[in-house]
Amino acid sequence: MAEKASAAAGGNGRAAMVERPADIRNVALVGHSGSGKTTVVEALAVATGAVTRAGRVEDGTCVSDYDDIEQRQHRSVQLSVVPVFWNGMKINLLDTPGYADFVGELRAGLRAADAALFVVSAAAGADGVGGQTLALWEECAAVGMPRALVITHLDAARADFEELAETCREILGGGASESMLPLHLPVYGPKAADGHRPVTGLIDLLTQQVFDYSAGEHTRTEPTPEQNELIDSARGRLIEGIIAESEDESLMDRYLEGEEIDLTTLVTDLERAVARGSFHPILIAAPPPEGAKQGLGMVEILDLITRGFPTPAEHPVSASCPSDGSGPKPLTCDPRAPLAAEVIRTASDPYVGRLSLVRVFSGTLRPDETVHVCGHGPDVERNHDLDERVGAVSAPFGKQQRPLGQAIAGDIACVTKLGHAETGDTLSAKDTPLLIEPWPMPEPLLPVAIRAHSKADEDKLSQGLSRLVAEDPTVRLEQNGQTHQLVLWCLGEAHREVALERLRSRFGVQVDTVEHKVALRETFASTATGRGRHVKQSGGHGQYAICEIEVAPLPEGSGIEFVDKVVGGVVPRQFIPSVEKGVRAQALKGVAAGYPLVDVRVTLYDGKAHSVDSSDAAFQTAGALALREAAAAARINLLEPIAEVSVTVSDDYVGAVLSDLSSRRGRVLGTEPVSAGRTTVRAEVPELELSRYAIDLRSISHGAAQFTRAYIRHEPMPPQIADGIRAQAKASA
Repeated sequence: MAEKASAAAGGNGRAAMVERPADIRNVALVGHSGSGKTTVVEALAVATGAVTRAGRVEDGTCVSDYDDIEQRQHRSVQLSVVPVFWNGMKINLLDTPGYADFVGELRAGLRAADAALFVVSAAAGADGVGGQTLALWEECAAVGMPRALVITHLDAARADFEELAETCREILGGGASESMLPLHLPVYGPKAADGHRPVTGLIDLLTQQVFDYSAGEHTRTEPTPEQNELIDSARGRLIEGIIAESEDESLMDRYLEGEEIDLTTLVTDLERAVARGSFHPILIAAPPPEGAKQGLGMVEILDLITRGFPTPAEHPVSASCPSDGSGPKPLTCDPRAPLAAEVIRTASDPYVGRLSLVRVFSGTLRPDETVHVCGHGPDVERNHDLDERVGAVSAPFGKQQRPLGQAIAGDIACVTKLGHAETGDTLSAKDTPLLIEPWPMPEPLLPVAIRAHSKADEDKLSQGLSRLVAEDPTVRLEQNGQTHQLVLWCLGEAHREVALERLRSRFGVQVDTVEHKVALRETFASTATGRGRHVKQSGGHGQYAICEIEVAPLPEGSGIEFVDKVVGGVVPRQFIPSVEKGVRAQALKGVAAGYPLVDVRVTLYDGKAHSVDSSDAAFQTAGALALREAAAAARINLLEPIAEVSVTVSDDYVGAVLSDLSSRRGRVLGTEPVSAGRTTVRAEVPELELSRYAIDLRSISHGAAQFTRAYIRHEPMPPQIADGIRAQAKASA
């Protein structure tokens, strides 16, 4: 164990390096919040000797969930990487957040990984395999990522391994799938007074041996007669499942004819099926007791990762060459090939500045070399092509950064001093620029209007927000030109809390949240006339302007149309543009509740002027007054924006979603099945009713739904709601 610890550290605080991509495994741990992912990562670090006690590095800090915000909130909010060594191989364990608000970090982990361990808590029962877990499973399946399941918390009072394994097979395996079966059965110790049953060992169904962990270390023993009965009932099913996925088509016939298939063939076929992503073994895990060297099931998980999960070379990624416009071509996972790497996440360190976590797909990344940074995002500001010199290259390990001489193809490392590179950007050789298509990011749909807390915060706000958006691409910043609000769009309440906390604690910017305003508009519902009279005489040069207008409604999207029908020169030609300017200025301010006036024709048909006292300013004021008088004589409609909403939800919650949309004044356009057990509901919903929809939908569907929204038009809102908004506007005036 001590030798493994020394190898992991590399001596003198330096990280050990690998020389071949075949000796690297990149594994993302995925699962619902509270399933035990971080606990498994820490237990694996203990089992490999990377740390000497659960979850702690040399300075006493956590190896995962080390961020100050994670410590305060007691949950993972960002992707963390823990490199360990086992059987001469480097395993990069990517601990991903389980909370839905941080799915951007999770997807970044999946891009960096070559396989996934789905962690499921037995304490949660069937709820531990909910809609969110199924959505992630299907996402991994869509890209052909190999997966295995790890069941935790089997010591819980109501935990049932057989029932949970069957639930996983039914929900994730698409029915009673024979490609998702346990490799082991749990061995329980005596039941405690509180109802908990500690798991003390594992029964290996293939080797027919018992792995005893009761003393805190992995030891082998022979099964008891009772355990042999359990083996007999479960082993045959596992063997049939492995043979069904075997590339040797004659194996099943030989097995059915009664031939005993040797263990080596079964293990080899199992490992190949796992690497192909066609077989998903179920394993068991529990953290080590205090002072123990190994947690239950950790050796089995590590062996599966090193022997069954694919190498980086088996995870094809393509890149295009923007300079010549060539299409995407597969990258070669070869340290000698041209460099191609992707920034997986961006963070700020108070001591070293910006840190970029990078997955190297091709070539070798070395310290102090110049690389080409290419980023083509949805925002023009994120489109850039430039050369930058990287700083130090290191292996992340908790808060520590262990220096690396290089990062070869297939490895994951941190680099410093990339001032322009953002999450999703591609790093490549400066003479061979490449672009790897970024992974899809969820659209943030929860608006949070903010303003600086003080003048000092206002001075730092712009820089703090730009750094926040660079670190977290799932945060979108909007300066709304209609409501004049600064809006952060987030994925949910927890995401909002973390974003605001990062602004405060990491970037030194305190902000206040204010009520988010929806961009309403006003329009005339009927034709009306108005007279604007601005006459002032107070010694010296006076002010004189009178104009008469007619205002008529126009179809949606017409804007403000100004028509001159003055005859006889009652309003001099030079002052007609002044009237129009005053009308348009007043329309921008609104005439009823302070929202912009749209879709009207304003016709100037009469007026009066004075040869001395008339002026541009006087006729601007008269034009504004005339519009206000016309509005007072007409019925004014408040227009609210309407969004088309598409909700994809588990069939179990379609009824609840439809009912909720109706309560939000939504008009359902239709429903259509999109996959087995999932339906998309399309509806038109007023945006006033969508401010909290990202939060409410998650509650309604138990996390089993996603939605998109797109503005389609403005339309009149119901009179009773409009009256309330007008009354509120008058009260605050």
